[in-house]
This record gives sequence, structure tokens and C-alpha cells, in this order.
Amino acid sequence: MPDDRTPPESNLATAEKWREDAEDLREEADRGRDTAEEHRVTAESARKDAEQFRVLAEEARVFREQSREELERIREEREALRHAAEAARHAAEAARHAAEEARHATVAAVAATADALSANLAQMQFMEEARTTLRTLGLTKPGKPQ
Repeated sequence: MPDDRTPPESNLATAEKWREDAEDLREEADRGRDTAEEHRVTAESARKDAEQFRVLAEEARVFREQSREELERIREEREALRHAAEAARHAAEAARHAAEEARHATVAAVAATADALSANLAQMQFMEEARTTLRTLGLTKPGKPQ
């Protein structure tokens, strides 16, 4: 039995089939666009996250550089303090030596003074003994009372 449908009816069925296929393709394209839009949104979010990470990394680099400079400045200050302490130690050592020399000089001066006083005392004792002897012998100068 031949096809009961007439050519226009078969054209309508073909057209309907194509329309359904086109609708399926349109729906599939819409899903593809939706997926592509989701991928674009995800990519944009990832780009923003990457940019934020880059900014944070740059801030961390700047902070690290500032910290390194601060640590270097502190190291230099510590080194300067160490040199100052070493200079102060040398000055204290020199002052200690000077004080020791001054002490020795003082001891020598006291000893010299003691020797001079001892010599003066001995001379005075000698003079006193000589006067006593002269008085005893009666050998004083004429005109001077005894």
C-alpha cells in the first residue's frame, strides 16, 4: 500500500521533524552557552583571585624587603654598639693603667716624702745633738745667751 499521505503532508512531517531537531539543537546550544557563561564566570573569579593573590604577594614582598632593611639597620646598630663597647673597654683599660701608674707615682712620692722627712728629722736630731754637745762643752758664740 502506497503512502496514504500526500506530498504536502509528508512535507509537514519533515518540517515538523526538522523543527523538533532545530529546537533540540537550540536547547543544546543554550546549554552550551550556559556552560560557557559558567566557565567565563569561573574564569573571571579565578582571574580576580589570582590578581588578589598577586597583590598580596607584592605586599608580602614589600613587607619582607622592609623587614630585611630593618634587620640590617638593627644589625648595623648592634655592630656600632659593639665597636663602642670595645672602645669603652679599651678606654677603661687605659684608665686602669693610668690609675695604676698614678698609684705607683703616689707611692713613690709618699716614699720620697718619707725619706725627705726622715732626712730632715735626722738632720734636726743631729743639729739638736750638736747644740746639746756645744752647750755641754760651753762652745757657744760670744754675745749669745746660753
